[in-house]
Amino acid sequence: MELTWHGHSAWYVTVGDTNLLIDPFFGNPHTSLDPSDVEDPDYLLLTHGHEDHIAHAGEFPDATVVAVPELCGYVEEELALENAVGGMGMNLGGTVECGDAFVTMHRADHTNGAMTGYEYDVGMPAGFVVSDTKPTQESDAESTAFYHAGDTGLMSEMKDVIGPFLEPDAAAVPVGDHFTMGPAQAAIAVDWLDVDHAFPMHYDTFPPIEIDTEQFVSEVAATGSDAEVHVLDGDESFTLE
Repeated sequence: MELTWHGHSAWYVTVGDTNLLIDPFFGNPHTSLDPSDVEDPDYLLLTHGHEDHIAHAGEFPDATVVAVPELCGYVEEELALENAVGGMGMNLGGTVECGDAFVTMHRADHTNGAMTGYEYDVGMPAGFVVSDTKPTQESDAESTAFYHAGDTGLMSEMKDVIGPFLEPDAAAVPVGDHFTMGPAQAAIAVDWLDVDHAFPMHYDTFPPIEIDTEQFVSEVAATGSDAEVHVLDGDESFTLE
């Protein structure tokens, strides 16, 4: 599984022959790419409707949209994106097969809305676990899974459900504070998830979320977690095996 961070919360994930793009927003200081520079993904995963997560979704009209039904309806109507899984999207707790990948949706503790003033209620915000096998109650050491937490605060489901049952090997967590978790709570999330690899995201894009990522590195160490923290440069890739 190859993971590429395009700044903020935008990730390009390749599983086998399947490409997935999560939260396409390229108007951030950590990427030098235009949406047109990015290989068209097979699937477009949207965690929620805020502009800094769906701003460039309309640039990928051939991708199948994976999001809650309300957000699928919004992007179909407003961005002319007609491809949604099953025609209605998916919802929290569900798993859908996306080519060579399995995508499981879990809730995120955040707000949701679309357009200036949030005229649209676009359902619950979410995070995604992307894996190369379908999650079951049986532990599978051969499976590889990546958790994109979306915009979220710290929540006990990370410790009680996502970590022990969905078993992510790696997690991308927001660390910028103000709108999401800051370094300390994000580090607790990493510890609760019991992942081997952790990636900070959702920072430095706007003045309120500018941080020193070394704070996150030291906070993870302070939890006693064995996770290796990778502070990626924008457009940098990591191979998860």
